[in-house]
Amino acid sequence: MKRIFKYLLGLFVVLVVGYSCSEPNYTMGDLTAPTNIVINAEIVGATTASPTGDGSGDVKITITAENALAYKVDYDANTALDLVYLSTGSVTKKYTNLGTNTYRITAVVYGKGGTSSTLTKDVTVRSDFNVASSIVTNLTGGTSRTWVVDKSVAGHFGVGPWSNSSAGPEWWAASVNEKVACCNCFYTAAFTFTKLAAGGYTLKVASPDGVFTKTGSLTTLPGIPGSGDEGCYSYAGGTAAFSFAPSSTGIPASAPSTKTAILLAGNTTYIGYGALQKEYEIMVITSTYLYLRVQGTETGNAWYIKMKPL
Repeated sequence: MKRIFKYLLGLFVVLVVGYSCSEPNYTMGDLTAPTNIVINAEIVGATTASPTGDGSGDVKITITAENALAYKVDYDANTALDLVYLSTGSVTKKYTNLGTNTYRITAVVYGKGGTSSTLTKDVTVRSDFNVASSIVTNLTGGTSRTWVVDKSVAGHFGVGPWSNSSAGPEWWAASVNEKVACCNCFYTAAFTFTKLAAGGYTLKVASPDGVFTKTGSLTTLPGIPGSGDEGCYSYAGGTAAFSFAPSSTGIPASAPSTKTAILLAGNTTYIGYGALQKEYEIMVITSTYLYLRVQGTETGNAWYIKMKPL
């Protein structure tokens, strides 16, 4: 019996040793980070006489590097970090802040094994924009006009993909009075757009029942809790300047879209929904109807809001 046990034990040792000897060896490989990063920023329409461009605000950005597998870019260091994936390392960015402004572009280039390298570049570009007088008149009534979300119509709130090929709430649209039970603040908030006699525009937000949004960490409004579901959150209201700008999306005017956006200043105001972004694209506007599109609190989502004058 002992002889059999020793034989079996010896055979087991041989098998284990043989298996361990035949096991393949693995190596990490080369993890060299990308090098020689170059950011080329071509300002559209730039000349010796007009180095900041033709007023379109367009800049053709190309990022190159050695040992590069993927590219991400942040277009403006003055705003919250927002790294956008570039499939080819090239993109045309439209800067919409009116006048001549300097933006710091940050490129992050990724290599093997998650290695990365970063480079920044400043670009100074001019954006000129003359808003159609009919848009100003319809929004402000010539002096001042107050708008509210129109709960009486279907689709007064909806969501679809944040894409240049989509211009509607493809994924979901609210029914009449849908948010009354859970979030009536959505309907009681009022938004007053004023054209100042001295020039410029202001937006006054009155939200007696709070702001309708989805968690404070996904909005820029002050005083909102850092976590929570979609609902009404305490908000004291606010007044701040706004401007008109060419919409930064690529949606064609036939979408329909006016290709004009309301660009809010600061972080104390919003329109309808407390979104992360401050650019509300005007899809349609008349004296009795305002249809807006804004990037929502989830990346990749576009929110649509229908409003009526109070």
